[in-house]
Amino acid sequence: MQLCKVQRPDGHISPALIESGQVTLLPTATLAELLYAPDPAAAVRMLLPHAASPQPLSEFELVAPVDAQEVWAAGVTYKRSQEARERESEGAGRFYDLVYTADRPELFFKATARRVVGPNGGVRIRKDSNWSVPEPELALVVAPDLRIVGYTIGNDMSSRDIEGANPLYLPQAKIYAQSCAVGPVVTLADAMPHREAITISMRIERDERLAFEGHTPLTRMNRTPESLVAWLGRDNEFPDGVVLLTGTGIIPPDDFTLQPGDRIRIAISGIGELVNTVL
Repeated sequence: MQLCKVQRPDGHISPALIESGQVTLLPTATLAELLYAPDPAAAVRMLLPHAASPQPLSEFELVAPVDAQEVWAAGVTYKRSQEARERESEGAGRFYDLVYTADRPELFFKATARRVVGPNGGVRIRKDSNWSVPEPELALVVAPDLRIVGYTIGNDMSSRDIEGANPLYLPQAKIYAQSCAVGPVVTLADAMPHREAITISMRIERDERLAFEGHTPLTRMNRTPESLVAWLGRDNEFPDGVVLLTGTGIIPPDDFTLQPGDRIRIAISGIGELVNTVL
């Protein structure tokens, strides 16, 4: 089962069920209200008799499937990411090697809900950066009680030259206007494929041509989603729930940087495709 948020023709935003290109608007206040139910799928089925008839997705605009959740992110969870961050850093590469093998993961705040860009929205590269890349990531939708209730796609935009100059610049490299995209839908946990069958892929198109393409199986992630959530929840509370990006295993070559107008396509098995254009 997949849930989403749509903007109706009248401008109002509604939680919805999406199936076979059809949208069923759900009579509930927020998407999170359904996601955090003891059984989200059962909660949706209870609402369906009171919902209007399904309508074509083409009549709606998908928006980011978040309500009031913070978005956090994990880093150096793939060997490819560790190697790339060691290369970009100036004298601090050993720290990335240490965190890759450590028990404690790298976790950092990424965005508030209002800063999250949705499907087909514009993501941004920093004006003071000369080396910017997208980071395609499996995103965990986590309830206040730290249950993983669903999965979506995240794009953790990053300024590699700023972070590489000094690891203490990580917040500036990662947290800025329109630096985080999430969507297009939330696939409920019970409906996701087994981890061994999940592949993450990314295409970057420039002037209608392919500029970069990469993919990775989720099995190359060095940590489990459950362990990342457990660490995030240590001495922390998320009364509105939280979305946790789980790190990237797809890194463009060192001579590649995003340009305005680039189109980023991130696809994950069992979820769909998140598309954003670089501003």
